[in-house]
Amino acid sequence: MRDRLLAALAEGGLLGADGTTTVYGQPAWRPVGPDREPQGLMDANELQRRLVACAHGTEPMADGLCAAWVERAFSRLGLGYVSGDARELCAGFCSRTDTRDLLVGMVVATERDPYGAGGWDHGHAGLYVGDGVVMDCAGGRVRSVPLELWLSSYGVASAPRWGWLGAIALA
Repeated sequence: MRDRLLAALAEGGLLGADGTTTVYGQPAWRPVGPDREPQGLMDANELQRRLVACAHGTEPMADGLCAAWVERAFSRLGLGYVSGDARELCAGFCSRTDTRDLLVGMVVATERDPYGAGGWDHGHAGLYVGDGVVMDCAGGRVRSVPLELWLSSYGVASAPRWGWLGAIALA
């Protein structure tokens, strides 16, 4: 997985000359070591697990509406609706960077996504669903992506961060 991502970054002109950082000065690969594991799904409480179920049942949104998908999944819990693009969610609610603080149901976001004009302006967001997996909506489909790959892929231009959507802690 790591080697394939690094090769893709190099092919796309996003890998720095040192082979370990991106052209934006960010780490090209963001490992999650055994001493930095985030919360597992079985350790989540009922509300967190309900959010994961809601995410699995939330239909994909059109391309470029990743934050809207996260917001819709969250709204299905009945705790209100938060609105904003991924950059606004990241700036407003995501301040944590240590994966040990990453809990099931947290928004994982980055302020800049270098893979398209919309992403550069609006960033990208997903939902941490436990067991080292992030769910997001990209390209008009819902995906489940390994955490290390998500953090590395979307952390090319700016560091990913996480926190509770709307500052509503589920745990």
